[in-house]
Amino acid sequence: MSIQDIPAEERPQERLIAKGPGALSDTELIAMLLRSGNAETNVIELSQKLLENAGSLNGLLHWTTEDFQKIKGIGKVKALQLITVVEIARRILIRQAEAVPAIDGPDKVYALMRPRCEGLLVEKFWILCLNRKNHLIKCVECTSGTASASLVHPREVFREAIQRSASSIIASHNHPSGDPSPSSADIKITRQLREASKIVDIEMLDHIIIGSPSSTYPKGYYSFKESGML
Repeated sequence: MSIQDIPAEERPQERLIAKGPGALSDTELIAMLLRSGNAETNVIELSQKLLENAGSLNGLLHWTTEDFQKIKGIGKVKALQLITVVEIARRILIRQAEAVPAIDGPDKVYALMRPRCEGLLVEKFWILCLNRKNHLIKCVECTSGTASASLVHPREVFREAIQRSASSIIASHNHPSGDPSPSSADIKITRQLREASKIVDIEMLDHIIIGSPSSTYPKGYYSFKESGML
């Protein structure tokens, strides 16, 4: 079926005009960006294939231009258009999270960090540099690891905090598996950072592991402070 075979009132553009963007499915929204398919696949089918490969709209947040071009029917120009829209969406999510007035609990950290962690396949380690009122000065990525480990040294963490005149820090890293349970390495680095914080006189408020909500961790994260380990 070509797009012309779809009744006019059911085509994405006509539905958008008649009912607004909220009425369109994820597939139809992507079809509006792609505009056309190819000789073998109409734009709706192409959009469906893209979503299937990404898993969801959220899965697109960390796609590269090359990832888009792996989908037959998406060339360089379309890939660049899509990556631009995805980057705009990602920045909006991050800046909305950064607008939180004070980082005064692990739920605020989770809201801030979740957009950064969405779709990541490797562990990354960040520190949140805070002022005396717990307002965010800067979120700094310290390291990017492998699919199973992200090593960080206290020297790297507190160098960044000192450079930004932080009064306190919160450490955070993601678990690509979605399970935020701390590993022995996570516990070890938390203890090292806690001891180093005393030496440089920059308080370490918490270490938050970002995962996904589950029956074990309905909030989607693990807080060392909440768990009494910090």
